[in-house]
Amino acid sequence: MNLTRWSARLPGTQRRSAVPAARAKTGDPAGTPAAGRAVVGGGRPEAARAADGPLTDDFAQVTGAPSVPDVLTRLPALIAVMHGPAHRVGFVNDAYTEVFGPRATGAPAREALPELDELGLLPLMDQVRRSGKPRTVKARKVTHGDGPTITRQGYFTFTCTPVDADDPDPERRGVLMFAADVTDQVQSAERLRESERRLHETAVTLQRSLLPQELEQPDDLRVAATYQPGGTDAAVGGDWYDVITLGAGRTALVIGDVMGRGVRAAAVMGQLRTAVRAYARLDLPPHEVIQLLDGLASEIDATQIATCVYAVHDPSEGRLSYASAGHLPIVIRDPDGTVRRADEPTGPPLGTGGWIHTSGSIPLGPGCTAVLYTDGLVERRDQDIDDGIAALTQALAGATGSPQVVCDRLLRSLGVTSEHDDDVAVLVLQYPDHTGGDAELFRNASLDLLGGIEAAPRARAFASGVLASWRFPVELRDLGVLAASELVANSLKHGHPPMRLRLRRTDRRLIIEVTDGDEHLPRRRRAEPGDESGRGISIIATIASGWGSRRTPGGGKAVWCEFALPEYPEYPDGGA
Repeated sequence: MNLTRWSARLPGTQRRSAVPAARAKTGDPAGTPAAGRAVVGGGRPEAARAADGPLTDDFAQVTGAPSVPDVLTRLPALIAVMHGPAHRVGFVNDAYTEVFGPRATGAPAREALPELDELGLLPLMDQVRRSGKPRTVKARKVTHGDGPTITRQGYFTFTCTPVDADDPDPERRGVLMFAADVTDQVQSAERLRESERRLHETAVTLQRSLLPQELEQPDDLRVAATYQPGGTDAAVGGDWYDVITLGAGRTALVIGDVMGRGVRAAAVMGQLRTAVRAYARLDLPPHEVIQLLDGLASEIDATQIATCVYAVHDPSEGRLSYASAGHLPIVIRDPDGTVRRADEPTGPPLGTGGWIHTSGSIPLGPGCTAVLYTDGLVERRDQDIDDGIAALTQALAGATGSPQVVCDRLLRSLGVTSEHDDDVAVLVLQYPDHTGGDAELFRNASLDLLGGIEAAPRARAFASGVLASWRFPVELRDLGVLAASELVANSLKHGHPPMRLRLRRTDRRLIIEVTDGDEHLPRRRRAEPGDESGRGISIIATIASGWGSRRTPGGGKAVWCEFALPEYPEYPDGGA
């Protein structure tokens, strides 16, 4: 059966127009459209005819199809058609009037459609009319009313398309404005951004909670630190730092970086930081602390790579002892502006195992500034990390002021902003050069002891004279002399030469320390009533604010105690 032939006999089929259309394609004069017939508006696009007021669509009359205005009126999008240099309004659909209210045609858009002027669309329509190219503006906020007192806000994306751009008559050239309601999309995007912002704030809060809430402030150092989270995602980083006072004026400083981001990295970081504080209380050399951390890191998570540098500052020695596990070098600025790097020694990152770490030292005297940092400060995707360290060295050479000021200047100099893609941690310490009145508050005195029966009386006389010259109260002076006598007696009995008694005062405390050549550390023990020894350390622990002992780098040990000054709250009432 020939379906084509049979379909030609059915009413309402497209077969009726097939012959004229075919003739038109073959150039048959019978196929030439009559004026105002199948081609709407004399060959112009149908949308343009909407700008001509009342429309007659002969094609719609012949076929029974809906007219162009009918189609545009029923569309849910906002549509307005304007023509001429003044953008005279020719047509607005029902959706447009539902949002902005009834609008008259025939008048310029600036008068008839004032909302387009408020939205800044009139200059855009001028550009479209001149260039003949469509333009789009996204998510413009629109306020419209549902009644006398009820208003709503929504977002619309406006597209302006040229109409009859090639028409020589400027009054016939126009613009079709098409607006789509994107309120749901914009609100969804805002909710997503708000959720991401809250997640990021939560991550940063978690990260900061794992860092020291307040840095310990040693007597002899001024310290400051800053942490800048990287990126805008919700993943926490693994950068960390800490300052730990060890007693006897010594201070431990540590900074590290667990590679990667996420809760797992933050958890490893928190465990390492807690472990460092515990190991630091043992007053071990830096390389032994790193060695212990190395074993712990492999037990926590063998897949996580972490770097760390642990340093100890001793004001009596004027040096910074350190050990590094794959971390970037410490940089030190001398009082004259010269910057040095503590490059050696260094070992592999934590958790690798099988490596014997060693300690190094670098001078850090009065007036010096040291900077410890993580790789986010100096590492960039488009340059070698050595270039970043060189930039840090140059920035530190000109960075003066307090430690916090130095932190801020380094971040600015190296281009670290809130949009930085990596976490940054910076720890700055300064060893002030005390002059004037401060020089009276920071004093040192030492005495070499050769041993023998005269060592103890010499130590007591030396301590009494020094403490008197420092103008301490009589009560504190007596306690200091007693502590010096007990420490020297303990060293004479259990140690061996060389021995030295050292007294040191700061603005907060008096420190008494005795060193000798024996490595056995004293322990506090309970002495029985009949024992003739074993009470020295107990006496020290009772009268002093704190005491401790450690092995010295060259072999031997140091035993120390300290007394808080009377105006300092750690000072025990009555000295007991």
